[in-house]
Amino acid sequence: MFLLVVVLLLVADIRSQAQPSTRKDTTIILLSNVGVQLECTQALNDLYNFKFPEAEFQFQYLRARYRWHPLPYFLMGLIEWWKIMPNTKDTSHDEKFLAYMDSTIEVGEKLYDDYPAYKTEAAFFLAAAYGFKGRLYSDEERKNWRKAASAGKSALNYLEEGKEQENLSPELLFGDALYNYFSVWVPENYPALRPVLWFFRKGDKALGLKQLKEVSYNAFYTRTEAMVWLMRILNSYEKDQQQAFQISEYLFQTYPDNPYFHRYYARMLYSLGRYVEAEPVCKNILAKIDSGQVGYEATSGRYASFFLGQIYEARRKLDDAKKQYELCMKFAEQIGATESGYYLYSMIALGEIAEKQGRKAEAKTWFKAVQKKAGRKDEAYKDAKWKLKRLEKGD
Repeated sequence: MFLLVVVLLLVADIRSQAQPSTRKDTTIILLSNVGVQLECTQALNDLYNFKFPEAEFQFQYLRARYRWHPLPYFLMGLIEWWKIMPNTKDTSHDEKFLAYMDSTIEVGEKLYDDYPAYKTEAAFFLAAAYGFKGRLYSDEERKNWRKAASAGKSALNYLEEGKEQENLSPELLFGDALYNYFSVWVPENYPALRPVLWFFRKGDKALGLKQLKEVSYNAFYTRTEAMVWLMRILNSYEKDQQQAFQISEYLFQTYPDNPYFHRYYARMLYSLGRYVEAEPVCKNILAKIDSGQVGYEATSGRYASFFLGQIYEARRKLDDAKKQYELCMKFAEQIGATESGYYLYSMIALGEIAEKQGRKAEAKTWFKAVQKKAGRKDEAYKDAKWKLKRLEKGD
């Protein structure tokens, strides 16, 4: 559990080609250089809109020009990170992502150790690279807690380096914002872990939220990543669905081909009961999956089909709802998510539809299947048990 705390306190060309050149312009601070930002603007838009070849072309140009700096290696790593984001069960991009983060660290350490003028900027990239590595290692599919803890410790060390510097803000606020928020959120939600936090400086959750908002409004490189964190925090932890919805809507409208933003927007519309708007958004997700669009796969399909099933069931279009629930189960089976709520509640919904259409034996079969699949403490198990008991009493 100590490792979990460390991970939650993180900041939010292949290594053999990453040897930094000794020739460089020591007057340029790349994080705040407007010319470099202009060069990166379209590439970052392409990255977050899943136009990876276009983004990579521009970042490769940056690498050729600034081989001595960690920025291009980090941006190349972000491409691999967003290939992972739609389905974190897919580990096929891990090796390349980690290689780019290692290259960022290698070049960043050279800059940090040998060129004092770049120390704060190098620390920013070192904290970010270690932070992203920690996030990957701590993912539910990887669960490499030892490596996650090691990366987290390194990230925190470099985060402290740039904390008191203001000239590179708001980029540098990103890591501090996450620290301030989660260093308070963790003990609030995991009281048993409070003693561990005696080793860390005291955070400020309200300040963390304020800082994340500032980064979301004013940063360049970390702006979108900050918005993703802010959206998730507001929706999951702060229970401010309206603000979370506004961010999700902006991200989807700005990057309409990003499957993660697409499905999160669909999820927010569904959660807010805005079914009329949610229906075409979900259908669009399924259409992009059918057309093989980059990043659109079974995870997004599971969300979209379940939401459509709920929408059609609410409208009493039971046959249409049944098709969507069956599709949701198919998507879940493709990614090995047969113990998820979407899968189990699709089964319950199919049982309810069978009952409404007079097929009680089929309904019982679905409810019994849920009991076999779900754990006894799961709400789905309890729900299916109650529905089965009610059905049997009616026989």
